[in-house]
Amino acid sequence: MTDILDHTYAVIMAGGGGTRLWPLSRRNRPKQMLPLLEEHRTLFQTTVQRLKGLLPNDRIFVVTVAEQVDTLRAQSPEIPSENFIVEPMPRGTASVVGLAAVILQERDPEAVMIVLPADHYIRNRDLFHILLRVAVDVAERDYLVTLGVTPTYAATGYGYIQRGEPIPERVVYPTYRVLKFTEKPTEEQARQMIASGDHSWNSGMFIWRARVILEEIAKHLPSLSTVLNQIADSGSDRRTEVINQLWPHLENVTIDYGIMERAERVAVLPAGGLEWSDVGSWDSLFDIRLPDKDGNIIFGANHLAEDTHHTLIYDNTNSNRLIVTIGVDDLIVVDTPDVLLVCHKDHTQKVRWVVETLRQSKQEQYI
Repeated sequence: MTDILDHTYAVIMAGGGGTRLWPLSRRNRPKQMLPLLEEHRTLFQTTVQRLKGLLPNDRIFVVTVAEQVDTLRAQSPEIPSENFIVEPMPRGTASVVGLAAVILQERDPEAVMIVLPADHYIRNRDLFHILLRVAVDVAERDYLVTLGVTPTYAATGYGYIQRGEPIPERVVYPTYRVLKFTEKPTEEQARQMIASGDHSWNSGMFIWRARVILEEIAKHLPSLSTVLNQIADSGSDRRTEVINQLWPHLENVTIDYGIMERAERVAVLPAGGLEWSDVGSWDSLFDIRLPDKDGNIIFGANHLAEDTHHTLIYDNTNSNRLIVTIGVDDLIVVDTPDVLLVCHKDHTQKVRWVVETLRQSKQEQYI
């Protein structure tokens, strides 16, 4: 008996850095490798687990960079080792998608890709599976499909998708053509888009045929397409050598800017009810973790509090050092062996500025 997912593969993008979760997220141990949501399961492991019951392990692929592949393999021994696709260095999500599409197209000419970031949180797994089945159905009609999350506040850190008319094809879930993508608006723009009722957050989750996305890359990113064709023609014996030779010369381009904002057949499924977060900053954990009676979230810390509210304490020192807070509200305190971060909840987006400042001042040991 055939199933709509018989030619469907998950591609987990797991090569990022997560600078806004510094100082816990570091270059050699970025956020997807960290147990931020569950005590004994990393964000990457949670993403893999979310696919259980939808796809078999041999149809789950992971794209990451060379320095992270061993750790990720150890965290997911159920995924075949050959399903890890290694890029020598990050060159943007367009190249990640293109490389995975080349490999899947070779394996299965009818391949449909579900492209997922490794570091997202989704509480409603059943709805997630339902939406992906619908999205695969739409993708098989040669659309580029994205899941659009229903906004809950005027976020300025997310991209937005404006919906147009429903697609003309008959599908079992409301699916719309995309009118416009807007990247990280001002707060006033975000309020206006939410008030219009026709905008979703861009979740960064995409579904499409491998063949179709390669055709779009050829149309809009011809230099990347040339490299991908050379990789496709190299054969499995020389593939790693050819990738290592060509990859450093690629332009760093996101799939959103390089393809999604330019393509014509783009569709969005409004995904209300997923309870989604991209776990992009320390304050986002307040939307995910269950706080105590004072609104505080404590990770592994020996913590003594008096008159402390809506504060996050994360101790990663393994020292059992006592952390005491008195008369403070809305703080982020992250203690690591070499860095202590104290930050107001309203300023967590500025953590990436710290990382950039350290990089410019050549204090690489803290990154």
